[in-house]
Amino acid sequence: MIEFRNVNKHYGKHQALTDINEKITRGEVVVICGPSGSGKSTLIRTINRLEEIDSGQILVEGRDIHGPGIDLDRFRSGIGFVFQQFNLFPHLTVLDNCTLGPIHVRHLAAGEARGRALEVLERVGLANKARAFPGQLSGGEQQRVAIARALVMQPPLMLFDEPTSALDPEMVGEVLLVIRGLAHHGMTLVCVTHEMAFAREVADRILFMDRGAILERGSAREFFDHPQHARAQKFLADIHWRAARCF
Repeated sequence: MIEFRNVNKHYGKHQALTDINEKITRGEVVVICGPSGSGKSTLIRTINRLEEIDSGQILVEGRDIHGPGIDLDRFRSGIGFVFQQFNLFPHLTVLDNCTLGPIHVRHLAAGEARGRALEVLERVGLANKARAFPGQLSGGEQQRVAIARALVMQPPLMLFDEPTSALDPEMVGEVLLVIRGLAHHGMTLVCVTHEMAFAREVADRILFMDRGAILERGSAREFFDHPQHARAQKFLADIHWRAARCF
């Protein structure tokens, strides 16, 4: 479904992505992890062209999405993206936030859009909040609305960029529960996260990045139980040490 071919990205003299070559198949759940500044968020943001690349190719369903002639708005409408921040319209109700895309991008009738939105809000456990405004919701509820807003467009691919990093610890679980449900229903997911227990549970594969390169790739069990690269070993050891200190 997604293929990276020799992808490179610079910010001035800093090389954020270095010779990325990777394939993600339809229905696969891929978690991208690594230390801060490793290029994780840059990589995921290139998939829907929130970040441009300097060289190489990224193919989504066989099409070079950084090539000429692509209808960017139409392309992005087929990819769900959930950010660290919720990015909801504060002056619109939850329901109206979720129907904007279907009405104005998919050109659905208002009634059909509302029906679809209510179904998805029920799926994320927020149908009873349809008439509320974002400011009346907790952070976890707002992020679940953001997920619902993406799902209502019925995308074949969902991207998550640190979806729990802006949440208080007690709200993280409710958002991960929703993402876990999507993973178990066979949706193609690419998720940047620092929640390693979650990654171990839901990921088909882990991509470990450092300094703009993918240093290790493998199943969740392979990565967590038998990391091969020295940098991955240190990353996991640091996580275990921090977790032990909490107790």
